[in-house]
Amino acid sequence: MTDLDAVISSTLDERELEYDHPAPGRFFVTLPGVKKLRTNCWLQVGAHALVVEAFVCRRPDEAHAEVYRFLLRRNAKLYGVHYTVDQVGDVYLVGRVGLHAVTPDELDRLLGQVVEAADGDFNTLLEIGFASSIRREYEWRVSRGESLANLKAFEHLLTPTPESEH
Repeated sequence: MTDLDAVISSTLDERELEYDHPAPGRFFVTLPGVKKLRTNCWLQVGAHALVVEAFVCRRPDEAHAEVYRFLLRRNAKLYGVHYTVDQVGDVYLVGRVGLHAVTPDELDRLLGQVVEAADGDFNTLLEIGFASSIRREYEWRVSRGESLANLKAFEHLLTPTPESEH
């Protein structure tokens, strides 16, 4: 284990974060959340920088320009990471920090920013990019008498139709 691996491992252990360390310089961290129950995040030690990469959500179904506008505006307020999309349009947070700057405090700030952004922005991204899917899911659950508990955050999007009131 390298010195940097030891710093990362001890920091993750101290914060009681769940992680796997599949190879030197590679950590797969599970960050807990509230709206997004967990965010999977890779920490990868490169030749010159620690790379942080976290999956936020899949490619939006709709309102792509609005989603991307939100992400670009949000980037201006983030510390150490920024939103990006991959080749299929899935949304990620990525960042790089020089190896000399990787300390327990800096790692804590970076991971904290990943959680704050991924968890804090999750419902907004769903509202913008998946509103029609949320409405369809609501209608389906109502028609089957299924629980609506995890759709409570989206009540403002859900207007009962005459068919769902029966």
